[in-house]
Amino acid sequence: MFTGLIQEVGTVKELIEHENSIELLFDAGSLANLIEIGDSISVNGVCLTATEKRNGAVTVDVMIQTLRLSSLSDLRSGSRVNLELALLPTERLGGHLVQGHVDGVGRVVTREAGERWERLLVFIPANLLKYVVAQGSIAVDGVSLTVGSIDDEFSQIEIWLIPETLSKTILGTLKVDDPVNIEVDVLAKYVERLLSKGDRS
Repeated sequence: MFTGLIQEVGTVKELIEHENSIELLFDAGSLANLIEIGDSISVNGVCLTATEKRNGAVTVDVMIQTLRLSSLSDLRSGSRVNLELALLPTERLGGHLVQGHVDGVGRVVTREAGERWERLLVFIPANLLKYVVAQGSIAVDGVSLTVGSIDDEFSQIEIWLIPETLSKTILGTLKVDDPVNIEVDVLAKYVERLLSKGDRS
């Protein structure tokens, strides 16, 4: 479980392709000494497991299903990635509960710079939009954000990025048409499941 508060921006060093997976090697920056083999790490919002460490770099395995459902398949050597370690029970929940289970891939539609904030329009797959509410939480590339408004006609959401988010995550470098990993609030999916089954006791 994660909070969506990014702790470090890492850099992809190498991708090793296998038949049904890739090994992703990235520089973990200040998190390198905190990561142990077997630890869960959120990489652009995808929960992965550390399999190896060497010289400040961490290796994770990315299975083919994860590549199909996320934007990790677009990573290249030199790509920057949002990193977050799993939440400890003693830590504050500053963002919202993020599982690291990506629901789909969206795309940047527009970005408009303001005096201090930046406005971002993001296309969300239509099947996920029903789980999104204005002023609710959503994770974009692993970053916990608040939805400003929703455009159901064009399947888009509006979010506002503060200077801290722009400087401490990769969201500040996104360009129009860039893919982004989307994870909707898991509570909405639980509610849908309960309502669809009804009380059958």
